[in-house]
Amino acid sequence: MDEPEQPPSFSNHTEGNESSLVEQVRRLHQLTVYGRWCFVGCLWLTVAPVSLWNLRAEIALWQQYFTWVAVRYGLFYHPLSTLGLGLCIGMTAAILVWQSRNILLGIPQEERQRLEKQVFHIRQQGPTHPLWKWISH
Repeated sequence: MDEPEQPPSFSNHTEGNESSLVEQVRRLHQLTVYGRWCFVGCLWLTVAPVSLWNLRAEIALWQQYFTWVAVRYGLFYHPLSTLGLGLCIGMTAAILVWQSRNILLGIPQEERQRLEKQVFHIRQQGPTHPLWKWISH
């Protein structure tokens, strides 16, 4: 039975190919960051307005008589709106933590290896892969 093709190790590469791989992994990571922020932006442009629209009566009440109990009950009795806003806030917070960790501590080795495998897959598929022109140039 054929074994799945393993990505070549760094020791078999010349210095030029290794720096090319590092650059392609960096580009793929950058695309991942942009993709995640675009996803969160789409959430805030689609889910958040619908959720806030469903809470418009409670928001008007909160503007007149703001108490945390009113906020709690307003969110409790509108579970879909609460879920929508929670999704938007949660995804934003998760991406902020993820990106902050990558900036402060660097990309973890497991994630770097996953990105390298993805780059090898893109290289193997060639120009027919949708990310080929973003990664290779």
